[in-house]
Amino acid sequence: MDEVIGEVQEALRNWREFRLRLFMEGSLVGLVAGVIVVLFRFFLERAEELRSILYGYMHDGSLTIVAAWFLTLLGVAWLLGLILTVEPMSAGSGIPQVKGAILGLVKMNWSKILVTKFIGGVLAIGAGLSLGREGPSIQIGAVVGQGISRILRRANLEEQYLLTSGASAGLAAAFNAPLAGVIFSLEELHKNFSPAVLSSAIAASLTADLVVRYCYGREPFWNLTGIPVLPLQYYDLLIVLGGVAGLLGVAFNQLLIKALDAYARQRIVPKVYQAAIPLLVGGLVGVVLPEVLGGGNTLIDTIAADRFGVVILLVLLGAKFSFTMLSYGSGVPGGIFLPMLVIGALIGGAFSKAVFLLGIQHSYHATFVVLAMAAYFTAIVKAPITGSILITEMTGSFRHLPEMIFICMIAYVVVDIAKSKPVYDLLLDRSLQQRKPPARSEGGETAGAVVELVVGMGSMLAGQKLGNIEWPSNCLLIYIRRGEQEIVLQDDIELAVGDYLYVSAAEGYIMEIKARADECFRNL
Repeated sequence: MDEVIGEVQEALRNWREFRLRLFMEGSLVGLVAGVIVVLFRFFLERAEELRSILYGYMHDGSLTIVAAWFLTLLGVAWLLGLILTVEPMSAGSGIPQVKGAILGLVKMNWSKILVTKFIGGVLAIGAGLSLGREGPSIQIGAVVGQGISRILRRANLEEQYLLTSGASAGLAAAFNAPLAGVIFSLEELHKNFSPAVLSSAIAASLTADLVVRYCYGREPFWNLTGIPVLPLQYYDLLIVLGGVAGLLGVAFNQLLIKALDAYARQRIVPKVYQAAIPLLVGGLVGVVLPEVLGGGNTLIDTIAADRFGVVILLVLLGAKFSFTMLSYGSGVPGGIFLPMLVIGALIGGAFSKAVFLLGIQHSYHATFVVLAMAAYFTAIVKAPITGSILITEMTGSFRHLPEMIFICMIAYVVVDIAKSKPVYDLLLDRSLQQRKPPARSEGGETAGAVVELVVGMGSMLAGQKLGNIEWPSNCLLIYIRRGEQEIVLQDDIELAVGDYLYVSAAEGYIMEIKARADECFRNL
């Protein structure tokens, strides 16, 4: 424990060198993560092309192809069950696991997760489940950061930074969205805009994006050009659309947890074959409604092009929503970003059809589709800044940023009033309830970690003298940084807003200490 503290103190005393080192390490993480996620995207695309060809043959009435495909789906289900048996931490999106690792609540075996998440994601999404590639990409990036930290023998605090940087790189590479990668990691994962986190996350995200641009070109994820900006007189419609997206986002989170619980309770199908339920349903759905299969990124282009009537949009909305619940509930590797964006696009498309009856011009159809995606994302993840920036980068248009922020904040307020938690917090809480809490040794002397805390506006710590703060027995303040200045640890030193506190603690106490930081760490 003393060795860990000594390493962190030495790094923080050489603050400029430490930040430069993090920047260089972040660039390395971004390079490696970018290459791996590009390979992940490549194999996914080939799998989806093969799936489309197979369904084309099935539509021609070839019973041999149909039988062979359904047998293949059963084989994929068995492989996915085997993967989850070998490495349970590769299940689902992967983002809750990354959050838990940053908070010291769970441990990830980076090498096993890297392999199982890659293979499992290709199998599950490629076979047609309604899952996204961004969750696996984020977890792949995070474990790359963890692996590089372990190889370089870095301290726990530095590993947290590299985990966050890797997650940034993963999202940037998945969606050609480097800025969203940085903002998501800061707003949703690290919950802290530390300069050290920011510099390493930017380096990783930009490097990963350069790798993607080299392989895939400079075009945005969706090339939705020429979308008109919504006039100010229509902003009242955004209030309605934001409210609808907010309420449907609350329903999404609640039903997603219920789907996971339903799979956990079922005893009909053995757990190793549980993925067969959505895979076989997907095989049937793919014959009549292939648009529902997979992540659905090409479906968004079709929705924005206004090629569906309102009835088809509503049918697709119900089918995509239901199949996403069925797919994610099974626990196989795969994310929910893309499916939730598709659902948001379908909500926006149906809404635009409704307001056209009020005399609104048809030229704003794609605008409502794009804005609804951002609002629905915000409602589910409760990350309005990420939602605004992500959709802006993915569409390649910054002209819509004002109305994007406006509708995201409407959705956020609705969700906040409904007291709905962010989906990844819900998933992390559920996961932690099902596993044993981190071990705490006698007196709190376990293998320790160092956590970074910031004194925010309104914090009870602001203005307190160090000598008056009742520090708990399971943590130790080891360093204070105020801007570029190191603060000597003396009893008469007053903490100020913006101070960064570095506290060593047993890993089992990190989440608790963060939660109680504004209560001066009393009664821990």
